[in-house]
Amino acid sequence: MVKDRTFGSRLFDTVNVTVLVLFALVTFIPFIYIIAGSFETQKELLERGFILFPTEFTLSSYEYIFSTGTLLKSLGITVYITLAGTLINIFMTCLMAYPLARKDLDYRTPIQMAVIFTMLFSGGMIPTFLVVKQLGMIDTYWSLLIPGAISAFNLIILRNFFQQLPDGLEESAKIDGCNDLGILFRIVIPLSLPAIATFSLFYAVGHWNTFFSAVLYINDAAKWPIQVLLRQIVIMADGGGLGDSTSLASDFVQPPEQSIKMAVIVVSTLPILLVYPFLQKHFAKGVLLGSVKG
Repeated sequence: MVKDRTFGSRLFDTVNVTVLVLFALVTFIPFIYIIAGSFETQKELLERGFILFPTEFTLSSYEYIFSTGTLLKSLGITVYITLAGTLINIFMTCLMAYPLARKDLDYRTPIQMAVIFTMLFSGGMIPTFLVVKQLGMIDTYWSLLIPGAISAFNLIILRNFFQQLPDGLEESAKIDGCNDLGILFRIVIPLSLPAIATFSLFYAVGHWNTFFSAVLYINDAAKWPIQVLLRQIVIMADGGGLGDSTSLASDFVQPPEQSIKMAVIVVSTLPILLVYPFLQKHFAKGVLLGSVKG
């Protein structure tokens, strides 16, 4: 029979729950504020400063930013960059992490030191730009996919994960006639799906939020990803201009500037948030990748 809980135990649980609820509210309330602000009217914006539940809802901010097909096209570009970039990242990272996890690889230590060196030092913005330009990738999507094809940090963690797999699996596969690529794609990767899902989420979020690289390498406004275009919409809301290729309907009544900014945040954040629940199961298993297990 379970003994009755002591007063100290109940007090401890109460304090814990209270603190956790407060922390949850601190992180959750800004999301509610942004969503509510994107639906607020000009009148309510002037009368009330902080709004969590608007009394009057309007879709004028969303109608404004979706008033032409430019945003949908830019959203499609970002989806393409995210999917293609994530596939390239995972493919290249696995191809390099697996050999480095093999103890019989020649020059394994110097290669690992070279990878770690890139985590501490980089060539800088100007040399990287010159390399991208000399390779003819300016104004192409390759400039957003190739330079960051492998994350050194993710590579090291994934290598550690591969090292934890039993050596007997590889030996059995070799007896059955598998070569190194067969072992990687038929045994190692299927057993590493939690790791693959975790790093896919990290890479996908990075590509979805691509902004600075696109500003540097993409000069054609028709090829802008969503983050760059939304920034231009905010600039226009502040009184700037977007140019012919990204101009919104001239006869559209502009909603409040604050509401436009809130709607921009919702549009740029919501899609990647909707992806997370599908990867949550694998993400929970992969958060301890490469850790030391007792």
